[in-house]
Amino acid sequence: MDVLNRADLQELIEVTREWCISLYMPTHPIGREQQQNPTRLKNLLTRVKKDLSEHGLRRPDIERLLSPAEELLLDPDFWQHQSEGLAVFLSNNFSRTYRLPAKFEEFLVIAHNFHIKPLLPLLSSEGKFYILAINLNGIKLFLGTKDTISEVELTGMRTNIEEALWMDEPERHLDMHTATSSTGRASEPGIFHGQGIRDEDKTNILRFFHYFDQELSVLLKDKSILMIPAGVDYLLPLYREANTYNNLLEEELIGAPEKLTIKALHKQAWQIVEPIFKERQRRAIVQFNELNGQQSNLVTSDLNTAVKAAKFGQVGTLFVPLDIQKWGRYDPENNKVLQEPEPTPENEDLFDFAAIHTILNSGEVYALQPQELPGDGELAAILRYAV
Repeated sequence: MDVLNRADLQELIEVTREWCISLYMPTHPIGREQQQNPTRLKNLLTRVKKDLSEHGLRRPDIERLLSPAEELLLDPDFWQHQSEGLAVFLSNNFSRTYRLPAKFEEFLVIAHNFHIKPLLPLLSSEGKFYILAINLNGIKLFLGTKDTISEVELTGMRTNIEEALWMDEPERHLDMHTATSSTGRASEPGIFHGQGIRDEDKTNILRFFHYFDQELSVLLKDKSILMIPAGVDYLLPLYREANTYNNLLEEELIGAPEKLTIKALHKQAWQIVEPIFKERQRRAIVQFNELNGQQSNLVTSDLNTAVKAAKFGQVGTLFVPLDIQKWGRYDPENNKVLQEPEPTPENEDLFDFAAIHTILNSGEVYALQPQELPGDGELAAILRYAV
């Protein structure tokens, strides 16, 4: 699974070219259904070729534009490591691919910029959470939502204690107990019964956790996402001693996480974070309704006003409808919003535009079903200061 952050979002929205192709599709991470994944992408690319041809592009230009995605079809390793959804962005001399924990609907957009609204639930910290499965033989990180969970690749990090401390001090062997089973096989380093941990063992574990925390801090660009620690009871206090991640929750999943299925781990974690997310959303809606009832100029349900406010960083909280598009474009020279009845390569989804710029300016976005939106407009926004 890939990690999507605000820097990725900024890169995508800065691409403005004649042809920007956005592809979304659901994927199957395991099972026999995995074989359907490349076929689904191939079918989407066939539709793109047809659409581009109808717009007058020559075949060599189409092939050059789509070649990065065509190469994916021939990469078996890529298809063996999937999450719940795949997003592919293609333009001249530009391509990005993200395997993400989101069940995308199959969707294709060809325009002058990339369509990123389906990414918004992942880009906002609301509704996302990490599970940090702490095990001295190998720490794992999972990213979850209400319906999905996927392992985050800790590329370049040494995730087990022996490797981390051996590389840290190669001239010195790791001096820790190694528990052995009745068969004589070595198991996890250190003492795993929670009693009688030697001071030297504790020191080594803390050294490992400090190293891992520093590396994790570099990897995780968005530190607003809640993180649940999971592990045996005597390791968790030691990890907290080394931890610098501000949103590590007090609630814990106590026990050996490697003994749980990923489904069971997700279920237990969601029971912890669901009330937190519901309460945050409830408070945001209550705040909007209170200000709206006072006819305050700190809230708006007007699309044009919200688009301009989001562009200039005035929106603190935005509520946008899922599965609905409102086409148009923002004219920066005249600070105007121009709405259009139909999508064209020259315009974009204005809900998408408002949400993008709210997130880029560190605001919160709640993507809701239309009937769940507060107020009586097409969207709802709480402003940091009056327009």
